[in-house]
Amino acid sequence: MIPVALPVDAPWAIALTYCPGRDGDLDGDVAAIVAWRATIVLSLVEDREFPDAPGLDERLSRQGIRWLRYPVADYGTPQDLPAWRAMADELRAALDLGGRLVIHCRAGLGRSGMIAARLLVERGLPAAAAIAIVRGARPGAIETAGQEAWIADPAAVGGQP
Repeated sequence: MIPVALPVDAPWAIALTYCPGRDGDLDGDVAAIVAWRATIVLSLVEDREFPDAPGLDERLSRQGIRWLRYPVADYGTPQDLPAWRAMADELRAALDLGGRLVIHCRAGLGRSGMIAARLLVERGLPAAAAIAIVRGARPGAIETAGQEAWIADPAAVGGQP
Protein backbone atom coordinates (compact mmCIF):
# COMPACT_ATOMS: atom_id res chain seq x y z
CA MET A 1 0.00 0.00 0.00
CA ILE A 2 1.16 3.49 -0.82
CA PRO A 3 -1.23 6.30 0.10
CA VAL A 4 -1.96 8.40 -3.00
CA ALA A 5 -1.68 12.07 -2.07
CA LEU A 6 -3.87 14.69 -3.71
CA PRO A 7 -1.82 17.33 -5.53
CA VAL A 8 -2.83 20.40 -3.55
CA ASP A 9 -0.62 23.32 -2.63
CA ALA A 10 -1.43 23.58 1.08
CA PRO A 11 0.22 23.12 4.46
CA TRP A 12 -1.99 20.04 4.97
CA ALA A 13 -2.31 16.86 2.92
CA ILE A 14 -4.96 14.31 2.03
CA ALA A 15 -4.24 10.85 0.64
CA LEU A 16 -6.43 7.92 -0.45
CA THR A 17 -5.77 4.22 -0.07
CA TYR A 18 -7.50 0.87 0.19
CA CYS A 19 -8.46 -0.71 3.50
CA PRO A 20 -5.39 -1.46 5.63
CA GLY A 21 -5.02 -5.20 6.06
CA ARG A 22 -7.23 -5.95 3.06
CA ASP A 23 -4.50 -8.00 1.40
CA GLY A 24 -3.34 -9.67 4.61
CA ASP A 25 -0.40 -7.37 5.42
CA LEU A 26 -1.68 -5.04 8.11
CA ASP A 27 1.81 -4.35 9.45
CA GLY A 28 3.07 -3.38 5.98
CA ASP A 29 0.03 -1.19 5.37
CA VAL A 30 0.46 0.62 8.69
CA ALA A 31 4.17 1.06 7.93
CA ALA A 32 3.20 2.79 4.66
CA ILE A 33 0.78 5.08 6.51
CA VAL A 34 3.49 5.92 9.03
CA ALA A 35 6.05 6.52 6.24
CA TRP A 36 3.59 8.96 4.63
CA ARG A 37 3.59 10.78 8.01
CA ALA A 38 -0.18 10.55 8.52
CA THR A 39 -1.61 12.24 11.59
CA ILE A 40 -5.17 10.93 11.09
CA VAL A 41 -6.66 7.88 9.37
CA LEU A 42 -10.36 8.03 8.45
CA SER A 43 -12.01 4.65 7.88
CA LEU A 44 -15.20 4.66 5.82
CA VAL A 45 -15.79 0.90 5.63
CA GLU A 46 -18.62 -0.86 7.37
CA ASP A 47 -17.80 -3.44 10.07
CA ARG A 48 -18.38 -6.42 7.77
CA GLU A 49 -15.77 -5.06 5.31
CA PHE A 50 -13.05 -4.55 7.92
CA PRO A 51 -10.51 -7.39 8.11
CA ASP A 52 -8.87 -6.29 11.39
CA ALA A 53 -10.25 -3.11 12.97
CA PRO A 54 -8.86 -3.88 16.47
CA GLY A 55 -5.44 -4.55 15.00
CA LEU A 56 -5.48 -1.32 13.03
CA ASP A 57 -6.60 0.67 16.07
CA GLU A 58 -3.77 -0.77 18.18
CA ARG A 59 -1.06 -0.23 15.55
CA LEU A 60 -2.10 3.34 14.71
CA SER A 61 -2.38 4.24 18.38
CA ARG A 62 1.17 3.00 19.05
CA GLN A 63 2.35 5.34 16.28
CA GLY A 64 0.47 8.35 17.67
CA ILE A 65 -1.92 8.42 14.70
CA ARG A 66 -5.54 9.33 15.42
CA TRP A 67 -8.08 6.88 14.01
CA LEU A 68 -11.60 8.00 13.12
CA ARG A 69 -14.45 5.88 11.78
CA TYR A 70 -17.39 7.05 9.75
CA PRO A 71 -18.95 4.02 8.02
CA VAL A 72 -20.63 4.64 4.67
CA ALA A 73 -22.32 1.93 2.60
CA ASP A 74 -20.38 0.80 -0.47
CA TYR A 75 -21.32 3.01 -3.45
CA GLY A 76 -23.26 5.19 -1.02
CA THR A 77 -23.11 8.63 0.50
CA PRO A 78 -23.21 9.75 4.14
CA GLN A 79 -26.73 9.38 5.48
CA ASP A 80 -26.30 10.94 8.93
CA LEU A 81 -25.57 14.56 8.00
CA PRO A 82 -25.27 15.86 11.59
CA ALA A 83 -22.63 13.18 12.27
CA TRP A 84 -20.88 14.02 8.99
CA ARG A 85 -20.88 17.74 9.83
CA ALA A 86 -19.27 17.00 13.22
CA MET A 87 -16.70 14.74 11.53
CA ALA A 88 -15.98 17.38 8.87
CA ASP A 89 -15.48 20.02 11.56
CA GLU A 90 -12.93 17.78 13.29
CA LEU A 91 -11.14 16.96 10.04
CA ARG A 92 -10.97 20.60 8.96
CA ALA A 93 -9.59 21.60 12.37
CA ALA A 94 -6.85 18.98 12.03
CA LEU A 95 -6.04 20.09 8.49
CA ASP A 96 -5.89 23.71 9.67
CA LEU A 97 -3.09 22.62 12.01
CA GLY A 98 -1.15 21.09 9.10
CA GLY A 99 -2.58 17.59 9.50
CA ARG A 100 -1.96 14.75 7.10
CA LEU A 101 -5.13 12.75 6.51
CA VAL A 102 -5.33 9.26 5.00
CA ILE A 103 -8.85 8.29 3.91
CA HIS A 104 -9.74 4.71 3.08
CA CYS A 105 -12.71 2.60 2.12
CA ARG A 106 -12.50 -0.95 0.77
CA ALA A 107 -10.71 -0.10 -2.48
CA GLY A 108 -9.83 3.55 -1.88
CA LEU A 109 -12.00 4.80 -4.74
CA GLY A 110 -15.71 5.59 -4.31
CA ARG A 111 -16.28 6.56 -0.71
CA SER A 112 -12.71 7.73 -0.12
CA GLY A 113 -12.70 9.86 -3.25
CA MET A 114 -16.08 11.33 -2.39
CA ILE A 115 -15.00 12.40 1.10
CA ALA A 116 -11.67 13.77 -0.15
CA ALA A 117 -13.42 15.83 -2.82
CA ARG A 118 -15.99 17.06 -0.29
CA LEU A 119 -13.18 18.24 1.98
CA LEU A 120 -11.63 20.10 -0.96
CA VAL A 121 -15.01 21.76 -1.62
CA GLU A 122 -15.09 22.77 2.03
CA ARG A 123 -11.67 24.33 1.44
CA GLY A 124 -13.17 26.56 -1.25
CA LEU A 125 -12.77 24.60 -4.48
CA PRO A 126 -15.69 24.24 -6.89
CA ALA A 127 -17.05 20.67 -6.88
CA ALA A 128 -15.99 19.98 -10.48
CA ALA A 129 -12.41 21.04 -9.72
CA ALA A 130 -12.32 18.96 -6.54
CA ILE A 131 -13.60 15.89 -8.40
CA ALA A 132 -11.01 16.43 -11.16
CA ILE A 133 -8.17 16.66 -8.62
CA VAL A 134 -9.25 13.47 -6.86
CA ARG A 135 -9.75 11.55 -10.11
CA GLY A 136 -6.44 12.84 -11.46
CA ALA A 137 -4.64 11.40 -8.45
CA ARG A 138 -6.74 8.23 -8.19
CA PRO A 139 -8.33 7.21 -11.50
CA GLY A 140 -11.73 5.60 -10.98
CA ALA A 141 -12.40 7.53 -7.79
CA ILE A 142 -15.94 8.75 -7.01
CA GLU A 143 -17.93 5.93 -8.51
CA THR A 144 -21.55 7.08 -8.70
CA ALA A 145 -23.63 10.05 -9.78
CA GLY A 146 -25.01 10.14 -6.23
CA GLN A 147 -21.50 10.56 -4.84
CA GLU A 148 -20.80 13.36 -7.33
CA ALA A 149 -24.03 15.12 -6.32
CA TRP A 150 -23.24 14.77 -2.61
CA ILE A 151 -19.85 16.44 -3.10
CA ALA A 152 -21.59 19.57 -4.44
CA ASP A 153 -24.56 19.50 -2.03
CA PRO A 154 -24.52 22.63 0.19
CA ALA A 155 -26.49 20.70 2.85
CA ALA A 156 -23.49 18.39 3.35
CA VAL A 157 -21.17 21.15 4.46
CA GLY A 158 -19.63 21.03 7.92
CA GLY A 159 -19.03 24.42 9.57
CA GLN A 160 -17.49 27.26 7.63
CA PRO A 161 -14.63 26.45 5.21
